[in-house]
Amino acid sequence: MKIVVGEKVSRKGVELLRQESKWRIVETEPARDKLLPELKDADALIIRSAIKADAQLLELAPRLQVIGRAGIGVDNVDVDAATRKGVLVMNTPGGNAVSVAEHTLALMLALARAVPQANESMHAGRWEKKLFEGRELQGKTLGIMGLGRIGIEVVKRAHALQMVILAFDPYVSAAVASDLNVKVVSMDVLLERSDYISLHMPGTPETIRMVGREFLRKMKKGACIINCARGELVDEEALAEAVRSGHLAGAALDVFAPEPPRNSPLLALPQVILTPHIAGSTAEAQEAVGLRIAEQVRDYLKSGVIHNAVNVPAIPVDEYRILRPYLDLGERLGLFLAQVAPGPATEVEIRYAGKLAKMNTNLVRNSVLKGLLNPVLDEKANIVNAVAIAEDRGIRIEETRNQRAQSMDSVRVALKSNGQEASVEGTILHGTEPRLVVLDGINVECPLDGNLIVLKNQDIPGVVGKIGTILGSSGINIANFSLGRERPARGKSSKTPVDAVAVVQVDGKVTDKVLQVLSRVPAMRFVRAVHL
Repeated sequence: MKIVVGEKVSRKGVELLRQESKWRIVETEPARDKLLPELKDADALIIRSAIKADAQLLELAPRLQVIGRAGIGVDNVDVDAATRKGVLVMNTPGGNAVSVAEHTLALMLALARAVPQANESMHAGRWEKKLFEGRELQGKTLGIMGLGRIGIEVVKRAHALQMVILAFDPYVSAAVASDLNVKVVSMDVLLERSDYISLHMPGTPETIRMVGREFLRKMKKGACIINCARGELVDEEALAEAVRSGHLAGAALDVFAPEPPRNSPLLALPQVILTPHIAGSTAEAQEAVGLRIAEQVRDYLKSGVIHNAVNVPAIPVDEYRILRPYLDLGERLGLFLAQVAPGPATEVEIRYAGKLAKMNTNLVRNSVLKGLLNPVLDEKANIVNAVAIAEDRGIRIEETRNQRAQSMDSVRVALKSNGQEASVEGTILHGTEPRLVVLDGINVECPLDGNLIVLKNQDIPGVVGKIGTILGSSGINIANFSLGRERPARGKSSKTPVDAVAVVQVDGKVTDKVLQVLSRVPAMRFVRAVHL
């Protein structure tokens, strides 16, 4: 067995690999011309961020089984090409969580006591003691936006400072929050009450430039904001205005969009503390991720145990061919539910019917969870890590099977949230096409693709016509219009009002304004846009 270590990583990690007497460990320089000749007979490659593990590199490594990335980002790895070649790709998420959390606290303390400004004053030969009166953190309220690995580490340390801690994270259960001694509140409540706000949100379409003028206007006057998460979360111009006006006392940022920040208005503001994306850059963090990736590669090569994989694990080809369309179906059902559910999931039930009921459906289950979780996660879920992420967030997962001979091959997903339930059921048509067949117990068949509008209303005359008129007058073309309605309860007259659902597939995205107009249609009870 040959393991190529293409970049400098933890010596402890390298020595751990050398303990395997039958393995040959080759350390190379990160230069491509030094690395490539060693890959022709390599079984594993360990890298950091300098080496580009692209399709060409993979073609030159016919025996490669696994790529280990010491760190979280895999932008330098062609994951699709690796998957096609049957190469497992691993990373080490969370290895720098403590370092980032500590940097977050360092920035908060620096804001509270004006440490950088006082230091600069002293180096300039001034003694301005009265100018730098600070604030204690004890008793102040810290708002954490995002209770992932890093957010949790910040909470632990803020408790030691005797701060009051609020959190906003729609996908964290009450049980997890209780264990952390954190009060979960709405975003508006967090903004109104927090003296300090620390961002730990993912960079998704929903959170990009989330910290804009409206967000900042709702923040408590004199508060401070800290961002060690993603630069694209913050509208830097709006933040600069809030600081210049005195509405915010200050801000501290370690991340920017773009990096480095060339023309940011924040560069000219002394109340804003800036660091060059160094929150995760500590000797301990680099040591931890280097050792961890060595352990992961060893475990996979010795026993097939997979940790922190970012692509599909190896399964028998024949079984994968059968399951592959249902992995896509499961992910789309989860993504659909994530956009129509009444709230954050506390329980997910997945039911398999037909031939699926007799198969190992772990990959289908994980695909469902991947679709359900990814819209709100920073650390992306995949079919390997989705269950662990769901369990970390206190989501209970239950699987059932319907093995009756006449059952259609289908997957049903039900999400429970705060006593409410939403459910979808889908199947595969024509071999590869994922279709929705049941929504909240009502039969309705439609493609699970593109831009959809989901509507629920009392089944009375005229609603369908009004929907079509509104969409037409808004310049929105209807590609598919699927209708269904619930059956009258037993013993009730057929004239008794029942609920109806519609799933409308349209060309192009639907604006909030159009959704608002649709919501005002008489008898309309629910309107939501879904993008798949």
